[in-house]
Amino acid sequence: MPFTPVVISLPIADRRASFEFYRHALGLDPIGEPAEDGVPEPLQFMLGQGVRLMLVPAGGFGWVIGGRQVAQPGHSECVVRLNAGTAAAVDTLIKQARQAGAGIVTEPAQQPWGYAGAFSDPDGHVWMVTSEPPPS
Repeated sequence: MPFTPVVISLPIADRRASFEFYRHALGLDPIGEPAEDGVPEPLQFMLGQGVRLMLVPAGGFGWVIGGRQVAQPGHSECVVRLNAGTAAAVDTLIKQARQAGAGIVTEPAQQPWGYAGAFSDPDGHVWMVTSEPPPS
């Protein structure tokens, strides 16, 4: 696997559910060969050039972060932002996420920084989808 300078790691409860969600909600292709359960181990997706998403079972995630508590669902410690490029693309991505079972955090709407909406994945991680900011 090629070197990737940025890897965003998030704790998950269910490998299969997260695998299916990210494939359908964001249209991501997994990286790596499937394990016995049919899901790649480690479970990773390429987000863009030089950026990967790694989904780690919560028990292992707690070990990685030195025994600190993993945030409970509904408690967010970060927001992952995706730039979809256009308002229509934001609407499409939020719709796909909703159809894949996402919780809608904020419906897409015009904001001071651009058009944006946000959803949560099956583990409660928040993803904000934005368009390019309006011209100044």
